[in-house]
Amino acid sequence: MKKPKSIRILFYTTVIVALILMAGCGSSEQKPDPGIADGTYVATFTTDNPMFHVNEANQDKGILTVENGNMTIHVSLQSKKIVNLYPGTAEDAQKDGAELLEPTTDTVTYSDGFTDEVYGFDVPVPALDEEFDLALLGTKGNWYDHKVVVSDPVEGDDISAVIGENAGTQAATPSELGISDGEHTVEVTLDGGTGRASVDSPAQIRIKGDECIAVITWSSPHYDYMIVDGQRYEPVNTEGNSVFEIPVPYFDKAVKVIADTTAMSEPHEIEYTLTFDSASVK
Repeated sequence: MKKPKSIRILFYTTVIVALILMAGCGSSEQKPDPGIADGTYVATFTTDNPMFHVNEANQDKGILTVENGNMTIHVSLQSKKIVNLYPGTAEDAQKDGAELLEPTTDTVTYSDGFTDEVYGFDVPVPALDEEFDLALLGTKGNWYDHKVVVSDPVEGDDISAVIGENAGTQAATPSELGISDGEHTVEVTLDGGTGRASVDSPAQIRIKGDECIAVITWSSPHYDYMIVDGQRYEPVNTEGNSVFEIPVPYFDKAVKVIADTTAMSEPHEIEYTLTFDSASVK
């Protein structure tokens, strides 16, 4: 027996209203407030591994875009050896349907004027100042888990200007920091050049009053002298990678140095900065 037409209409109307209400309930769920206004910022992108980091030319900085509460940071990496990123774990990245982050080709300019093409990525940021998972895929087809943090947003879109402002950060001497005389180790960060060179970290340091001498070991045997504050320093070894003992005028601020390399067709002086992290002194 068929139901009266009016009853069928009432039934279908009730179903449609229920579906609309259910959809409305889902859409009314509020996403977390990012705590920052929509706009463009220069932010710091920190990783858990020195082999995975922002290109040296940008000194751990990327461009953070906030739109309708959603945050994405664009970072230029150090080479083209990372071919995909995934906002999650390496295990999840390999599952069917996983949406991988595809690279862009970015041009970076180092302090010596050398330019290079590297891969960049737009990385979704779930929250500022909170660690989140970011997996990477290398050229050999292996996935690796990493943790990253995005912090310290500064309004604007000029990374070089922010780096220039940070160059004036307060520096500190050993006595100001309360570092005792004697031998210690300290984490040291190298920036500048083409990004291919590195130095051993932590490095050995010797403290006497406000005088600090650091032992800098390069990743290459081809550096034949360094210049710090106008003074030339020769290597202290004759075999293996180049080793220098140089003064550290202050901690926690980039120290400008020049290193001459013989690895090219002609000797070439390259400008670098070394930053010695006082919090890491042991």
